[in-house]
Amino acid sequence: MDKNNLKLFFIKLVSVTISIIIIINVIFNLLLAERIEKIDNILSLDKSKFRSELRNKIRNEIKNGLEKENMINQEDKVLLYKLYKKIQKEFADIEIK
Repeated sequence: MDKNNLKLFFIKLVSVTISIIIIINVIFNLLLAERIEKIDNILSLDKSKFRSELRNKIRNEIKNGLEKENMINQEDKVLLYKLYKKIQKEFADIEIK
Protein backbone atom coordinates (compact mmCIF):
# COMPACT_ATOMS: atom_id res chain seq x y z
CA MET A 1 0.00 0.00 0.00
CA ASP A 2 2.87 2.38 0.75
CA LYS A 3 4.41 1.71 -2.64
CA ASN A 4 1.18 2.73 -4.36
CA ASN A 5 0.99 5.94 -2.34
CA LEU A 6 4.62 6.72 -3.07
CA LYS A 7 4.16 5.96 -6.77
CA LEU A 8 1.08 8.19 -6.89
CA PHE A 9 2.96 10.95 -5.08
CA PHE A 10 5.81 10.89 -7.60
CA ILE A 11 3.41 10.89 -10.54
CA LYS A 12 1.65 13.94 -9.12
CA LEU A 13 4.98 15.60 -8.34
CA VAL A 14 6.26 15.10 -11.89
CA SER A 15 3.00 16.30 -13.44
CA VAL A 16 2.89 19.42 -11.25
CA THR A 17 6.54 20.16 -12.02
CA ILE A 18 5.96 19.84 -15.76
CA SER A 19 2.86 22.02 -15.49
CA ILE A 20 4.81 24.73 -13.63
CA ILE A 21 7.59 24.64 -16.24
CA ILE A 22 5.06 24.99 -19.07
CA ILE A 23 3.28 27.88 -17.31
CA ILE A 24 6.57 29.72 -16.68
CA ASN A 25 7.60 29.20 -20.30
CA VAL A 26 4.29 30.55 -21.63
CA ILE A 27 4.39 33.57 -19.32
CA PHE A 28 7.98 34.30 -20.32
CA ASN A 29 7.16 34.11 -24.02
CA LEU A 30 4.05 36.25 -23.72
CA LEU A 31 5.45 38.96 -21.47
CA LEU A 32 9.20 39.14 -21.82
CA ALA A 33 10.29 37.76 -25.18
CA GLU A 34 9.02 40.75 -27.17
CA ARG A 35 10.66 43.23 -24.79
CA ILE A 36 13.93 41.34 -24.89
CA GLU A 37 13.83 41.43 -28.69
CA LYS A 38 13.36 45.22 -28.60
CA ILE A 39 16.26 45.58 -26.19
CA ASP A 40 18.42 43.45 -28.47
CA ASN A 41 17.54 45.71 -31.39
CA ILE A 42 18.53 48.78 -29.39
CA LEU A 43 21.80 47.20 -28.34
CA SER A 44 22.62 46.27 -31.92
CA LEU A 45 22.39 49.82 -33.26
CA ASP A 46 26.02 49.63 -34.30
CA LYS A 47 25.04 47.30 -37.12
CA SER A 48 24.15 49.23 -40.26
CA LYS A 49 21.06 47.11 -41.02
CA PHE A 50 19.36 48.06 -37.76
CA ARG A 51 20.44 51.69 -38.09
CA SER A 52 18.92 51.95 -41.55
CA GLU A 53 15.70 50.30 -40.35
CA LEU A 54 15.50 52.71 -37.42
CA ARG A 55 16.26 55.65 -39.71
CA ASN A 56 13.47 54.58 -42.09
CA LYS A 57 11.00 54.19 -39.22
CA ILE A 58 11.84 57.67 -37.93
CA ARG A 59 11.46 59.14 -41.43
CA ASN A 60 8.08 57.44 -41.88
CA GLU A 61 6.86 58.75 -38.53
CA ILE A 62 7.98 62.28 -39.42
CA LYS A 63 6.20 62.06 -42.80
CA ASN A 64 3.03 60.77 -41.12
CA GLY A 65 3.20 63.54 -38.54
CA LEU A 66 3.61 66.23 -41.20
CA GLU A 67 0.54 64.97 -43.04
CA LYS A 68 -1.64 65.48 -39.96
CA GLU A 69 -3.29 68.83 -39.30
CA ASN A 70 -2.21 68.83 -35.64
CA MET A 71 0.90 66.86 -34.82
CA ILE A 72 0.60 67.35 -31.07
CA ASN A 73 -2.55 67.19 -28.99
CA GLN A 74 -3.51 70.13 -26.79
CA GLU A 75 -2.36 68.62 -23.49
CA ASP A 76 1.08 67.84 -24.90
CA LYS A 77 1.33 71.36 -26.33
CA VAL A 78 0.71 72.83 -22.88
CA LEU A 79 3.31 70.55 -21.29
CA LEU A 80 5.91 71.33 -23.95
CA TYR A 81 5.24 75.06 -23.65
CA LYS A 82 5.66 74.92 -19.85
CA LEU A 83 8.90 72.98 -20.29
CA TYR A 84 10.11 75.53 -22.86
CA LYS A 85 9.34 78.44 -20.51
CA LYS A 86 11.11 76.73 -17.60
CA ILE A 87 14.20 76.03 -19.70
CA GLN A 88 14.13 79.58 -21.04
CA LYS A 89 14.02 80.92 -17.46
CA GLU A 90 16.93 78.71 -16.41
CA PHE A 91 19.02 79.85 -19.40
CA ALA A 92 18.32 83.47 -18.50
CA ASP A 93 20.02 82.90 -15.13
CA ILE A 94 23.26 81.57 -16.65
CA GLU A 95 26.35 83.63 -16.08
CA ILE A 96 28.56 83.26 -19.12
CA LYS A 97 32.26 83.51 -18.32
